[in-house]
Amino acid sequence: MASQENLPPHLKRLDELNEKALVGGGVERIKKQHEGGKLTARERIDLLLDPGSFVEIGRFVMHRATDFGMENQKVLGDGVVTGYGTVDGRKIFVFAQDFTVFGGSLSGAYAQKICKVMDMALKVGAPVIGLNDSGGARIQEGVESLAGYADIFLRNTLASGVVPQISAIMGPCAGGAVYSPAITDFILMVEGTSYMFITGPDVIKTVTHEDVTKEDLGGAHTHATKSGVCHLTSPDDQTCIAQVRELLSFLPSNNQEDAPFRPTQDPPLREVPELDTMIPVESNKPYDVKEVVARVVDDGNLFEIAAEYAANIVVGFARIGGRVVGVVANQPQVLAGVLDIDASMKAARFVRFCDCFNIPLVTFVDVPGFLPGTDQEYGGIIKHGAKLLFAFAEATVPKVTVILRKAYGGAYDVMASKHIRADVNLAFPTAEIAVMGPDGAVNIVRRNEIAKAADPAKARADFVLDYKEKFANPYKAAELGFIDEVIYPRTLRQRLHRALEMLKDKRDSNPPKKHTNIPL
Repeated sequence: MASQENLPPHLKRLDELNEKALVGGGVERIKKQHEGGKLTARERIDLLLDPGSFVEIGRFVMHRATDFGMENQKVLGDGVVTGYGTVDGRKIFVFAQDFTVFGGSLSGAYAQKICKVMDMALKVGAPVIGLNDSGGARIQEGVESLAGYADIFLRNTLASGVVPQISAIMGPCAGGAVYSPAITDFILMVEGTSYMFITGPDVIKTVTHEDVTKEDLGGAHTHATKSGVCHLTSPDDQTCIAQVRELLSFLPSNNQEDAPFRPTQDPPLREVPELDTMIPVESNKPYDVKEVVARVVDDGNLFEIAAEYAANIVVGFARIGGRVVGVVANQPQVLAGVLDIDASMKAARFVRFCDCFNIPLVTFVDVPGFLPGTDQEYGGIIKHGAKLLFAFAEATVPKVTVILRKAYGGAYDVMASKHIRADVNLAFPTAEIAVMGPDGAVNIVRRNEIAKAADPAKARADFVLDYKEKFANPYKAAELGFIDEVIYPRTLRQRLHRALEMLKDKRDSNPPKKHTNIPL
């Protein structure tokens, strides 16, 4: 803005309006925002975008409400800052809700500002980042604010699978406001200052007589560990925004592009000798699959998603030879790596995102099966487990699978097996591919022989040993062509790299249809 005192009146007027818009709800409210441990909307945008790249849209927009004295309470920008800029030189669109203006509450005009940048993002094929900090719908506007939310929800839905959408929850997000983030691809939350819920503690106490705090009901820790709504948490606004920038580095700008290639100094064909002994031979002995992943991806960097939720499966982004991949891995360290309802939904969502945005899938398998029990059956493990099966089967991106150890029962099929169109299926010599574990199998197929044997315990042990020799190895599957090759573990990184190089121009498609009907 100009600083000369002798500016013509029309430029002075522009200066005054700009200065007024930049302070939002005013100095006192900005001070209160800082005292609460939060940055302002404009400070957040400045941290998110490359310096000097932000171009604002709609700075002078104001609400149109006239009820409840609102005609006398107008603020330039109306509580949301919108526009576009770059992150690492790549174009993105952003909206940042401003809690200093009417508590960040949404009006019809406010919603139109958000819709405008979302429409533009869809036209030019660029990600949309929402920085959420809002008290919800502006009550004084009644149905107009509700209509504004629905206008945003529609655009979230139409943009889904076309451009990446990321929501950072950096303050309150309640009632209808939660559904826009819920439709987006990734949700990040700030510990201690952000929360999400449909109905607040007061309403819950009135209806169900439960006493619960905002933090316990919908804080970052709750959604990261119990509901799975939140994918990443951070201690403060600065860290949250740094996470958004890092996440963007793994994502393409839209569904017609590939994810950014990043040259690496980590030799893609290097061997990893420690992998030869890293997987315990005993099928029931735990180990950390993330250590296996770290050994084979570039610089050991796995950007994990939803690490605290359904920890029996690991999902996240990494690079192999500079190329972005989506990693899905059973975690033997938690619940023996079994698939349950939460793990199935977490992985299915991630697989479908990768397929939307042309990100190859690398799957590390060590799974004893699906978790048994009445809680799982009553909770719908059949339909939820089917989501993961459906997601892998539907995916047309390059799919490379390595069986590290166990692959039992239906879980073998589900975890990107050759039968559901995985392109390259490898196995370690420690792989066990069978309908079930040796003990359980022998109890069924050799029941009569064991019962009639002079020494049942010895007979059972012999049958178990025989079963292990036949099925507790990958060679029967390799003989049938279900495994492309049994590899030396130390060669895994180079084998993954070569497979991904071979598959980089893969083209596959599903039968024409309006859309699939995944078992929701």
